[in-house]
Amino acid sequence: MFKLAHNGNVLLDVSKHLPPSAAFVIEALERSTFCDCKIDHETIHNFFKNKSTESVLVVASKHDASLNVSISDDKMLATGELTLAQGGKKLGLEDAKKQLVKAGIVRGYKQIFLEQLLQKQFELSAGTLIKGTLAKGRLPAEGVATEFVVTVETLKDRLKKPKLKEDGSVDMRDFGKLASVEPGSVLIRQQPATPGKEGFTVTGDILPAKPGENKQLIAGEGTEISKVNPLELVATMSGVPVEINNGMRVDDIFTISDVNVKSGHIEFEGSVIVTRNIEPGMRVSAKGDITIFGTVESGEVKAGGNITVKQGVIGHQKSEDRILSCKLICNGDIHVSHAQYCYLEANNIFIDRQASHCTIEANQLLQVGQTNTPKGKLFGGEVLNASALITGEIGNESGAKMVINLATSAKDITKKSDNCFKNLAKTDEQLTTLQAALEKAELVKDTEKKNTLITKIGATQLHYCEQAEQLEKDLSILENDLHNLLDNTQLAVNTVLHSGVEIHIFDKVLKTTRNYPPCVVKLENNKIEIEFKTS
Repeated sequence: MFKLAHNGNVLLDVSKHLPPSAAFVIEALERSTFCDCKIDHETIHNFFKNKSTESVLVVASKHDASLNVSISDDKMLATGELTLAQGGKKLGLEDAKKQLVKAGIVRGYKQIFLEQLLQKQFELSAGTLIKGTLAKGRLPAEGVATEFVVTVETLKDRLKKPKLKEDGSVDMRDFGKLASVEPGSVLIRQQPATPGKEGFTVTGDILPAKPGENKQLIAGEGTEISKVNPLELVATMSGVPVEINNGMRVDDIFTISDVNVKSGHIEFEGSVIVTRNIEPGMRVSAKGDITIFGTVESGEVKAGGNITVKQGVIGHQKSEDRILSCKLICNGDIHVSHAQYCYLEANNIFIDRQASHCTIEANQLLQVGQTNTPKGKLFGGEVLNASALITGEIGNESGAKMVINLATSAKDITKKSDNCFKNLAKTDEQLTTLQAALEKAELVKDTEKKNTLITKIGATQLHYCEQAEQLEKDLSILENDLHNLLDNTQLAVNTVLHSGVEIHIFDKVLKTTRNYPPCVVKLENNKIEIEFKTS
């Protein structure tokens, strides 16, 4: 009844025997060996509807399976649309691979992807359109920054581990044996930065990876880079290891029970440990860290590193000049239990319980209280500077005046910016003057003299151009520093902000006239705003 032509068409000869209906022809096709071919329903129905006189009717056609490969816009994914065969040939693995090559896929291809797609030819009905992933690109992986692995216990680590008594209580005066090292001890092992892993697209484009930040291992005093392994920092002397940025130093330690009239003032090149107290009128100065297990009363403590006072620091205000009798000043961080009538100056300042009537200057963080939500009290006195202040309570019920200055270093940045603008204006004036001089030099008739003038003026122009370029770079850095400082400056209160507190952020001022619940105070749209915390 049906006959297959060379072009793949299935023919029906109706010259001798006319089938009774279109439905009859379609049913006969579906039961024939051509059942998987694509039946031309429209042609069949039109033949019977229009009573055509054609003797041969094309009722179906054979189609081989076909694969269409498409690549995403970002070239990170290649997908295939496989149209299953209709009476024709199934698509083989090798022919399918050729389609991938033709589409330009060179990386990220996995044969299992293609095999899974082609397997559907044996599971689904003829003519079905199916989609599947054929290749995947890979995003670049950033490198890991240099890591410094500390292999020894530092004095700072030791102070975090008070000794347990037999009854299970903690002896806050006994921290066990001092952390110390001997010459040759490995202090830090450096794990070098990794270059990262480059990525690629399915078409073979390379996506470069960002290498990890490379940091140089720094050998502080009493240490050196190992001659055997350049990735190790070793001690060259006996003493206490102290962490510094990207490295470590080893300090000699001077230990004394009390600093008083009997001991005299202490001035030491390394670190100092006072196992008891610093008495009134005494001074302790050290290039390293200073640790006091007792109290500091009306004393002066200065350190090149950190200052830690396990108990309180107490002073008084001299009536004649209002100067505070107790001072703690260091280049590192200050950690104290509580402070009263003291001047504190450091990079970061941590006060466990409260600070009353103190003058405090922190380059970065001032925190009053412990844990992640400090609940300490800060009242009386003045905060001269800090980038961030976190505490529980500021001020007191009496509404006594207290002044808090945040981001005061922004004034120095703006002053430097103003100087840059002034110098840039002067440089521009010089360049204008030199341009006029160059135009006059062009009019000189003596060729040798003219060339000499032009060369001299050109060299001077180059100098001022380079100067202008450097000034513009400096301005950009200063503007970025100012932006970052003001964006990150804030005062966080976890309990109550009382009335009578005068808050300065850069050149803006806010005076509290009532009590505020837990809140954050920061600079928004060039204005000091109070944002209440949600529980």
